[in-house]
Amino acid sequence: MQRITIAKGDGIGPEIMDATLEIIKAAGAQLEYDEIEVGEKVYLSGNTSGIASESWDIIRRNKVFLKAPITTPQGGGYKSLNVTTRKFLGLYSNVRPCVSLHPFVETKHPKMDIVIVRENEEDLYAGIEHQQTDEVVQCLKIISRPGCEKIVRYAFEYAKVYGRKKVTCFTKDNIMKQSDGLFHQVFDEIATEYPEIENEHWIIDIGAAKMSDTPEVFDVIVTLNLYGDVLSDIAAQIAGSVGLAGSANIGEECAMFEAIHGSAPRRAGQNLANPSGLLEGAVMMLNHIGQTEIAEKVQNAWLKTIEDGIHTYDIFKEGISKQKVGTKEFAQAIVANLGKKPSLLKEVSYAKEAVLNLPKYVKKPAAKKDLVGVDIFVHWNGTNPDELAEKIQKLNNDSVKLSMITNRGIKVWPDGFSETFCTDHWRCRFKPFNSHQIDKQSIIKLLLSAIDNGIDSIKTENLYEFDGKPGYSLGQGQ
Repeated sequence: MQRITIAKGDGIGPEIMDATLEIIKAAGAQLEYDEIEVGEKVYLSGNTSGIASESWDIIRRNKVFLKAPITTPQGGGYKSLNVTTRKFLGLYSNVRPCVSLHPFVETKHPKMDIVIVRENEEDLYAGIEHQQTDEVVQCLKIISRPGCEKIVRYAFEYAKVYGRKKVTCFTKDNIMKQSDGLFHQVFDEIATEYPEIENEHWIIDIGAAKMSDTPEVFDVIVTLNLYGDVLSDIAAQIAGSVGLAGSANIGEECAMFEAIHGSAPRRAGQNLANPSGLLEGAVMMLNHIGQTEIAEKVQNAWLKTIEDGIHTYDIFKEGISKQKVGTKEFAQAIVANLGKKPSLLKEVSYAKEAVLNLPKYVKKPAAKKDLVGVDIFVHWNGTNPDELAEKIQKLNNDSVKLSMITNRGIKVWPDGFSETFCTDHWRCRFKPFNSHQIDKQSIIKLLLSAIDNGIDSIKTENLYEFDGKPGYSLGQGQ
């Protein structure tokens, strides 16, 4: 018997949770529940996180969390509980299967059957932002080797356990050579450990276009946080409906399962909502905890119900659907189909041990790290880069000198173009005169000199080489 935590959430959440629990209980799921309160009611009580501290204790004790959609009040500094939960519990992997149910659910892609595996903790979702000048704000894109290794390995292990044939990596490393480049590099490294699984890499823009047009050429897609967020919603929608998709958030210790849609408060309490998304999340949960036979029984009964044309209002279509039903009736129809299998839709058959073997991350030996320069970012309201260079060159000292100025990443000095539009945010790169290395005292001298010369330095980034390889980007146009 597995003890899990449940939260019925807001809007349609209680209705679809009740329906989901009714189905999996009838299927024989060996579960006990601890229910917690999360979402709008908790937010409006004055808790900006949407969850009480004692609820965290229950989630952490049980390790498995089945959560219905919640409402986050607008304004007031309320934090997304989904993002908070993923980060606090280390739920690094977001898994979203997107499968066509053609011809019973309308789609332009009848052969679609893909799984999006999205890195869940870092990238731009680290949420580290600063306003640095009147005209420029910054959001830091954080990509770590541990984050890349864990999510890429998860994707290959998922493919291995679920009998998938190919894993595709999506990045934009033709532009972000350091951050997305690291993700691509790690993908190539780990792919060699799975010779039985085909691997490939696509640039995210053309890859997304191809997925939207011909999703059947993909199997498992692994990608960074922001790309995965966008792609998974697109994939769910073109498969038939965002309302049908479930989501798993997996960590080394805990896991959370949910529907990908929101709380739909306008449909609350009307016995209209489709519980399929949360039910799909529950099926993933059953697989995760090793109750694969129950997961298989529920999934096939759900497919049979869809095939029978018993549909809720959101997917009901004259000429295809046979009976429009409410939330409760849809759940009852699935219960009646337990033990049955679809005849046209592809029935599922899960491996009896659908549990992934995911070793903990092991740190690599530290590289030789050399300080070889510094970027000093400056707030300056002028528009002529040559004029700024004249001011900045006053900071040159015996160790370093100004080598480049960029504006929004584009080189504007030396040899810039007068046509380049410039804001008030300038990156001034200093490199050593002779040797390849400088020390941090040289950087301190630069910053003190900037103060003496009335230059508003707003940020510095040290330039390092790791084992002799540059760990920083060139200016665009260099």
